[in-house]
Amino acid sequence: MKNFAIIGVAGYIAPRHLRAIQATGNQLISTYDPHDSVGIIDSYFPEASFFTEQELFDRHNSKLRGTPKQLDYISVCSPNYLHDAHCRYAMRLGAEVICEKPLVLNPWNIDALQQIERETGHHVYNILQLRLHPSIIALHEKVQNGNPDKIYDVDLTYITSRGMWYYTSWKGDDRKSGGIATNIGVHFYDMLTWIFGSVQRNIVHIMSHDRCAGYLELKRARVRYFLSINAQLLPPNAVEGEKRTYRTINIDGEEFEFSVGFTELHNESYQHILKGEGFGLEEVRPCIEIVHDIRHSTPIGLKGDYHPLASQPLTPHPFYH
Repeated sequence: MKNFAIIGVAGYIAPRHLRAIQATGNQLISTYDPHDSVGIIDSYFPEASFFTEQELFDRHNSKLRGTPKQLDYISVCSPNYLHDAHCRYAMRLGAEVICEKPLVLNPWNIDALQQIERETGHHVYNILQLRLHPSIIALHEKVQNGNPDKIYDVDLTYITSRGMWYYTSWKGDDRKSGGIATNIGVHFYDMLTWIFGSVQRNIVHIMSHDRCAGYLELKRARVRYFLSINAQLLPPNAVEGEKRTYRTINIDGEEFEFSVGFTELHNESYQHILKGEGFGLEEVRPCIEIVHDIRHSTPIGLKGDYHPLASQPLTPHPFYH
């Protein structure tokens, strides 16, 4: 049984980590979040300590060193722009790190984390759960075992609707979230490069507060993508449970289905990490480079080979409408 802590336990993604820690037979020792709406802890680890101040969280964890409750892992579920700092903290405390996507916002942050790995002997593992999806594993094997000269034509569409709160939260601040492509798309870019190889060209057609569309030329695929949080762009059949979400990949004119089980892969991720098979810093570098380059690109507009949904009328930013 391993001892865990969670940073960012009040956040949207934290319940998946709580379930994964419990499902893998481990225990949660301490938690931290500036916000105190964390009653969900009672459903999993009611005995876990909770702190709303980093200093007290650190004091508590430091006092546990050398005791049976010394932390083995810290799970980082904080806002994107804090991942780098919290990964550093966890390694220097003497723990392994499990970090939500995106691992960091800039490629050079990976270099610095690698240096701290060398200094401390501890490691950072990123949640790249799509690599563990059975359908995606099968597609990866199909491409790897197929004609090495074949270039696939791929359309990726992902619309996950978000309400007005999004723009007030840190997620609506590109400096903190990295923008639409980073916040909701980074694991798709990881999946695509894992399957189809490295990036040859990266073109952005449209980028606004609620969408991003572009073209990626990979070693073995031509990818048109469209990502959005605007519910007005959802097709009529795009209702998943209580959320309005639509995700699809079209490969050479054939629909590739992977919606089932999409949100249940954190348990698998934890199992792989605990077995020493987690995805480390070098494996995450390509997708971080992609989203960094998208974020710093100048959109070219509706030119060349763009995703069909890129031509949908832009909507005013809710803050300025």
